Amino acid sequence: MLTPCGRCCQVILDLHPDALVIVPDSTTGKPSIAPIPALLPHSYRHPDSAPTRLLRLHARYFDAVVDGTKTLTVRWNESHRTGPALAYFENTEHDRLPVEVTSVMVKRLDELESEDLDLTRPSGLDRYIANLRGHYPTMPADANVEIVRFRRTAPDI
Repeated sequence: MLTPCGRCCQVILDLHPDALVIVPDSTTGKPSIAPIPALLPHSYRHPDSAPTRLLRLHARYFDAVVDGTKTLTVRWNESHRTGPALAYFENTEHDRLPVEVTSVMVKRLDELESEDLDLTRPSGLDRYIANLRGHYPTMPADANVEIVRFRRTAPDI
């Protein structure tokens, strides 16, 4: 397994800026997943480039996104920005849904508060962070995470 060359990384970044790439881990050599911007941290982005952005979500959230009850997600080691995107539901046959990313707030994981995530239960924050750690097992305790707020923009299906 090889990491893509610089030219290939640039093409992937230009066409699919939210792509995840399987690369060998620098210490173990075992496969790991990296977002394409992490492979080219100082890359050139053409100002006219307007690739479709993706917001990856677990398949279990499809109905909640459709009915508008899920409007927030926390991401680590990704690079989101405001504007139009497609909600993509992993490992499913569900269609992608057009969404608008309305805000992206970066905060340290160990500084997250219930209010940041619109949580009302006292134990909600601990549960949320435990779920994040299950989803991102290599995420450090002081990681910067993105709180991504979005709204569905497609008509009812």
